[in-house]
Amino acid sequence: MRVSRVQAEKNRRAVIDVASRLFREHGFDGIGLKGLMEGAGLTQGAFYKQFESKDDLAAQASRQAFESTQQRWMDAAATNPEDPLRAVIALYLSRGHREEKSDGCPIVALGADAARQGPDVKATFEAGIKERLEMLGSWTGEVDGEAARHKAMAILSTMVGAVVLARAVNDERLSKQFLEAAAESVLSGSSSNNAR
Repeated sequence: MRVSRVQAEKNRRAVIDVASRLFREHGFDGIGLKGLMEGAGLTQGAFYKQFESKDDLAAQASRQAFESTQQRWMDAAATNPEDPLRAVIALYLSRGHREEKSDGCPIVALGADAARQGPDVKATFEAGIKERLEMLGSWTGEVDGEAARHKAMAILSTMVGAVVLARAVNDERLSKQFLEAAAESVLSGSSSNNAR
């Protein structure tokens, strides 16, 4: 039976959404097409009607992951308009984010994998990282664009590294200390915080 264009688009979106979560949970190479398609409730044969390759899906799923986490950042920032950086830090460096591997930050979950992928996946990661830097830079309190970007790079690097380390250890206390130390470091170094 032939699938309508509307249904085909719904199926395509479902595969991208599922792949976005499963790639973050298992890595790009940790799950095959069969598992991805089963996760979306479709057959493997339907894959090639929707995507050029697994790399094509990886790039689209990564874009979806960046879009969903960016929305979370914006929602968190809106809860504290006077200090959006503090709100985003609280969200990002939380136990909840540490635990939510399939819905968490794609940079943390897939950054090392992305470095080994093709140019489309890398371009998606580059765009997502640049968006994060722009957001963070606008919240640092720096008026000089280059200084804000430099500070944003340090903040993002600290945040990502802290979550990676917090996820990598079994020791709950050590894991929590990584998150707390990173939050303290980032907030003590931000101009907006120093002005208070």
